[in-house]
Amino acid sequence: MKITCSKDTLANALTVVGRSASTRAGVQIASGVRIAALDPEAPVELAATDLELAVRMQLAADVAEPGTVVVSARLLADIVRSLRAGTVTLEAEPGGRLRVSSGSSRFDLHTFAAEDFPRLPEIDLERTFEVPGDALLGTIEHVVRAASKDDSRPVLTGVLVLFEPGRLTMAATDSYRLAVKETALEQSAPEPADAIIPARALAEAQRLIPAGATVELSIAQNHVAIGVEGTWLTARRIEGQFPNFRSLVPDRFEHEVTVARDELAEVVGRVSVLAKNNAPIRLRFADGELRVACQTPDIGEAEETVPVAYDGEPFEIGFNAEFLRDGLVLVDTDDVRLRLISPLRPALVQGPGDDLWYLIMPIRLT
Repeated sequence: MKITCSKDTLANALTVVGRSASTRAGVQIASGVRIAALDPEAPVELAATDLELAVRMQLAADVAEPGTVVVSARLLADIVRSLRAGTVTLEAEPGGRLRVSSGSSRFDLHTFAAEDFPRLPEIDLERTFEVPGDALLGTIEHVVRAASKDDSRPVLTGVLVLFEPGRLTMAATDSYRLAVKETALEQSAPEPADAIIPARALAEAQRLIPAGATVELSIAQNHVAIGVEGTWLTARRIEGQFPNFRSLVPDRFEHEVTVARDELAEVVGRVSVLAKNNAPIRLRFADGELRVACQTPDIGEAEETVPVAYDGEPFEIGFNAEFLRDGLVLVDTDDVRLRLISPLRPALVQGPGDDLWYLIMPIRLT
């Protein structure tokens, strides 16, 4: 194999693809990037995978000799980024080496056996459907941070994605909070479809999808594929039963308070500076005001008040500071609704509409 391409183009491609390469020491071949130049008339394909997530990207390059090599993704990316502007030549050498040359610079890297590179999922291009990238990005942004990072319950590390007629719905929960976002679509899947997609895959998709792009989606039996502008991300579907998220939202609430979102977010941000060692943020509602407070033993305490239209009995509830901040950030309107039942029942954070739910479990106060 011998190819020549722009240094900047190659560096960008290695950055995009390299994020999916494995960093686990025990799977050495999966730490590599596969560079496949199979047809002098076709783009070169770069691919990397950690066995759960894979990214394939086309690279514009001149192919002098067809072939395939697998080399350390991180090492090659570091080398290419360090080169001067210009062109870079990658040439497979005898003895399992890849020569990287640009100007007077020469690097010889050991390669892996290309036949040992993990087999990537097939993408059935005839069964893909298109979704507006902005709609997909906006929906992901509202839910992905609520997914669990605890691998002991794999199903909660994913995001439930539902394609229904005229609507895209995503839901994520770590069992302490639940985020649900519904987005209207003029055109959706040819038939209803659903999948639990790893949150990490959707977070990576956010980086891949440019504003205004059209995204191709394919939901197969074992994996999902997300394609944009010649780049494809594939991820293994998570097996299991996702919680019935609609049944988790209470039928009615005892209190509903509307607050200026930015003002409340700033107050919570300031007060939560003292929320150390899992100390909760305390919200106390009284006549005409909301007091936001936090007290951490041996560190200190803080409080600040916000005017609100509340005229019920005094009411105090506590939340995890990070989870509450996330909920306020997710509401992208001027005002936020806090819908409450009791100090021990879940609270709902919403904008003026009903297309976003952020349900958060309280912390028992002492």
